[in-house]
Amino acid sequence: MASSDNLASRSRTPWQVTRSVWYAMFMREAVARTMRDRFAWFWMLFEPIAFVAVFILIRNFLRGDRFVIGADYIPWLIVGLMGFFLFREGMTRPSNAVSANQGLFAYRQVLPVDPVLVRIVLEGLLRTFVFLIFIVGGLLLGLDLKADLPMLAIWAWMTLWALGAGLGLTLSVVTTLIPDLGRIVSMLSMPLMFLSGVIIPMGMKPFHIQQLMLYNPIAHVLEYLRLGFFEHYKTVQGISMLYVWLFSLFFIAFGLILHLRYAERLKAK
Repeated sequence: MASSDNLASRSRTPWQVTRSVWYAMFMREAVARTMRDRFAWFWMLFEPIAFVAVFILIRNFLRGDRFVIGADYIPWLIVGLMGFFLFREGMTRPSNAVSANQGLFAYRQVLPVDPVLVRIVLEGLLRTFVFLIFIVGGLLLGLDLKADLPMLAIWAWMTLWALGAGLGLTLSVVTTLIPDLGRIVSMLSMPLMFLSGVIIPMGMKPFHIQQLMLYNPIAHVLEYLRLGFFEHYKTVQGISMLYVWLFSLFFIAFGLILHLRYAERLKAK
């Protein structure tokens, strides 16, 4: 019986083995992410609601209007926040994936890159599901959250996912080998939010500030995401999806190279 099991395992192709590993790890991560904490879903929904409420109060205190050019401010803010959270989770969640799954590396079929890829996919799916809940809820409340250019919105959403995935792959190696850098990465979330035009439209800022913000690829893709939802939204000049994809592909390739180069050291950590 044991010999037949060994023969069956040897007859499987490497892709079949990898697919089985990914499926098992995905189910394990999904259960841990959504079921281990009874408030997991609550916090995934409450965090963006709290951010929206706080920033609306701040904006109403500083300015009387609630609109940006070509879009209502509340839907505009929701779209930007959800896009930024997708990027943020893709960047930060994989950082401790290697250390959290050290026990699995005793199996030769499991590589350090596997839990990282699984977390990237899982976080992307969860954030997409949460965003869909916000869209449906917003439409029921009368908010203009219907995408005017759905294909552009989907493409921008996938681009944000890819950008976060590239940084997540890279940081999962760097923060595992140099743990102190993980604290710095976690501290970057709030500054990145302000530097990406999530809260205040880039068009409302001085020209020289806009030019500096255009070095940030997140700002580019958030502008495209908002344009996908609000066809008449006035974006700033100079945004480029190609610029974002150059960053994304570079960090995806660099992260995979780092995983190949330091696979044994990551297993021994």
